[in-house]
Amino acid sequence: MDKIRREVEVRGADIDRAVNEGLAKLGLERSEVIVEVVDEGSRGLLGLGSRDAIVIVKEITPTGDPEPEPEPTPVPEPPKPKPAVQKAPKKPQQQQPKPKAQEKKKPQAQKPKPVPKPQNQKAQNTAVSKPKPAPEPVEEDPEYLEKEQALAIEIIKGLIEKMHVEAEVSATVSEPDDLTGKRMNVINVNGNDLGVLIGPRGDTLSSLQYVSRLMVGHRLRSRANFAIDVEGYRQRRETALRRLAERMADKVIKQGRAKTLEPMPPNERRIIHMTLRDHEGVNTHSVGEGDRRKVRIVLK
Repeated sequence: MDKIRREVEVRGADIDRAVNEGLAKLGLERSEVIVEVVDEGSRGLLGLGSRDAIVIVKEITPTGDPEPEPEPTPVPEPPKPKPAVQKAPKKPQQQQPKPKAQEKKKPQAQKPKPVPKPQNQKAQNTAVSKPKPAPEPVEEDPEYLEKEQALAIEIIKGLIEKMHVEAEVSATVSEPDDLTGKRMNVINVNGNDLGVLIGPRGDTLSSLQYVSRLMVGHRLRSRANFAIDVEGYRQRRETALRRLAERMADKVIKQGRAKTLEPMPPNERRIIHMTLRDHEGVNTHSVGEGDRRKVRIVLK
């Protein structure tokens, strides 16, 4: 049986990186910990709807078999009735009631033995059940995507009209994500002078997407996960971030020292991580807290 001594909750671009960060904080090897997956994370589409993976890394240490301790309790009890059984053979008529008393006493001595077993089984069941929530469906239900798409177009059109903005709203279904295999609706808003819907650094667009997701999810009584793009802004932003990641990776290799990028929202940090995840010379990880969280590129 293993006894848990220390634990730490960590985040990462994926489960492996989160585990590695947890091992580094605890100063342990992979075989010396138990890993519980709280959230597998999601890559999303074009950096939208993405989230870091979350794991709990717990230190373990072997402590041996704890079962020998409860065994001595039933052992001293059986010897007491035994001398009575040995003295009784002289009176055959009195031998019959004494075994009955012994039969009643024996199950009392055996009852405490199975007590520790269900406790161990409960501990095992709880340890096994924690990582189970991680798996998710690979593909979205087509019927659900159709309902979500129709509601999203209706609600976004209404929000844009109330903002006194003229634009056309259409929708498409994305290709399966290369990591999760999931597809999602992409709501495209096109028109003239739609910068008011994008805002500085895409803040207004992010707010519009957040509010519309809540409204659609409330109508569907389920979580909505569509993305909104205005005049191809998100695609252009993703292309720019990928170029930035490659350019900064080259600088890290040439100068031989790490580089830290400007603070970014989670979906943009994920684009940097995914762009450099297979790079031969550098690794990436996030540093900072809240709105000041940023990506750091380091040499392998």
